[in-house]
Amino acid sequence: MEKITVKIPQMGLTTEEVTLDEWLVSEGDSVSAGDVLANLQADKAIIELEAPLAGTVAELLVPVDDEELLEIGTPVAILDC
Repeated sequence: MEKITVKIPQMGLTTEEVTLDEWLVSEGDSVSAGDVLANLQADKAIIELEAPLAGTVAELLVPVDDEELLEIGTPVAILDC
């Protein structure tokens, strides 16, 4: 089984940081490619973080915190695929 690191994706030209508003999955959940893992907040817009591949959520690396700024590219979850 391969471990895939899910990172905060690039979202537009000016967005450099986001906050993690809500996890929609828990550790141990099965996901399909394209399933929404979490909601991110960026400049008054909600962005859905999607699973890049099908697998199982092995670990959530970042807790929900609407005040912690996460840079683009920050690892937030590990999937077993």
